[in-house]
Amino acid sequence: MLIHLLSVSLALIFFIIGGVHIYWFFGGKWGLNSAIPSTDSGDVSMRPSKFATLMVAFGLISFGLFYLVMGGLLKIESTDATLKFVGVSIPIIFLVRAIGDFNYVGFFKKTKNTHFAKIDRKYFSPLCLLIAISGLYIYFFR
Repeated sequence: MLIHLLSVSLALIFFIIGGVHIYWFFGGKWGLNSAIPSTDSGDVSMRPSKFATLMVAFGLISFGLFYLVMGGLLKIESTDATLKFVGVSIPIIFLVRAIGDFNYVGFFKKTKNTHFAKIDRKYFSPLCLLIAISGLYIYFFR
C-alpha cells in the first residue's frame, strides 16, 4: 500500500514539474525567476536553452511514468536489470541535487541570500531529498 502511494505521489510530482518545464519551453514566465540560480550580485548562474528545458521536461515525465510502472499502474516490457538500474539512478540524481553543487544549489550551497537560494533551501532541496528517500524506499521494498 505504501509503495503504491509513494509511486503515485512521485509520478504526480514529476508530471507537475515536467509540465512546468513544458510551460517554460513554450514561453511561460511564471516561476521562472524562482527556478534559476543567481549569484550574490543578481546575475543568473546559468541560462538553460529551450532544448535543454524540453529535455528536462521529457526526463521528468519519463520518471513519472517509471514510478507508475513501479506502483503497478502501468505495464511495460522491461528487464528486471533495467528497472533496477533506473530505480536506483533516479533517487541518486535527486540525492545529488539535494546535496548540491556547493555554490548555488542544494543544502550545502555557498550562495545563501539570493531569491533562488531562499526558495531552494525552503522547497527545492527538501523536495529533492524527499524524492530520493521515497525512490530508495520503493527500490528496496518493492
